Amino acid sequence: MAHRATTIVVQKPNRRLFLEPNAYGDVSDGFGEERGVGCGKDGLRREQYEAGVPRVSKSVKEKVSLPCGYNYSVDELARLRIYWQKEGKVVLSYVSGDKEVWPQYKNRTLLDITDNFRLMILRLFLSDRGLYTCVVQRQEQGSYIRKHLESVELLVRADYTIPNITHFGNPSVDIRRIMCFSSGGFPKPDLSWLVNGKEIRGINTTISQDPESELYTVSSQMDFNVTYNHSIVCHIAYGDSQVSKNYTWEKPPEAPPDRNHTTTILVIGLGGVFLAIPIAIYVMYSKYYLHHHD
Repeated sequence: MAHRATTIVVQKPNRRLFLEPNAYGDVSDGFGEERGVGCGKDGLRREQYEAGVPRVSKSVKEKVSLPCGYNYSVDELARLRIYWQKEGKVVLSYVSGDKEVWPQYKNRTLLDITDNFRLMILRLFLSDRGLYTCVVQRQEQGSYIRKHLESVELLVRADYTIPNITHFGNPSVDIRRIMCFSSGGFPKPDLSWLVNGKEIRGINTTISQDPESELYTVSSQMDFNVTYNHSIVCHIAYGDSQVSKNYTWEKPPEAPPDRNHTTTILVIGLGGVFLAIPIAIYVMYSKYYLHHHD
């Protein structure tokens, strides 16, 4: 059975300058160049690995709650504007009490104002994975000043089916081949075989990905000697999750002796003995008769 867990690793958030979103949901520096927060479009990902951010792991179709962590007073709420964005694209904005959700997140995204502007996304898709940033600005003397910035990385996985292990032929008399198969998962899997507690390299291992759904399919084969007992595990690891299937092989018992065959041999043997006795008597009698009549 797949082990599903939600993992949050808290690390130091990165600090960047927030830029205004344009009509398309991109952020711009006002000079006609669209870019991520204070950097290039891929800058969020570069800084993510350099500085480290909290991580939240979820499965597709689940919901997720991403913390912003800004403590505010009721008096300043009217002077705040809050932006949640993903890698340079705006997800949700809250300005002067008005909330706007961008099209990709409509009808499945909530902003929990009572919990320090926590972002909730329902019915997750694989495409939702990425780096999210909460930016809080406060109006002071006619202009907005950034007061808070918090980033969190969302990892989205699709759980693989329980592996299916099937017989895949016999390369030779004492060798049996089995195949392990699983599909519908994300991210890319790592399949391994354990035979009697020892890791064994599989053969003909293939991994393919559907370009539309991004989901992976994996299969692998393995040979074993049928004259020995085996405890076999097909193990698939993906992200922070795993799924496996056990397969047990017991060598066939030795065939018991054929009772009918034994009985036949015994009957033939006894019949030969009983037949030999009169023959021996006849031979002895013949020799005795010939000796006395000579």
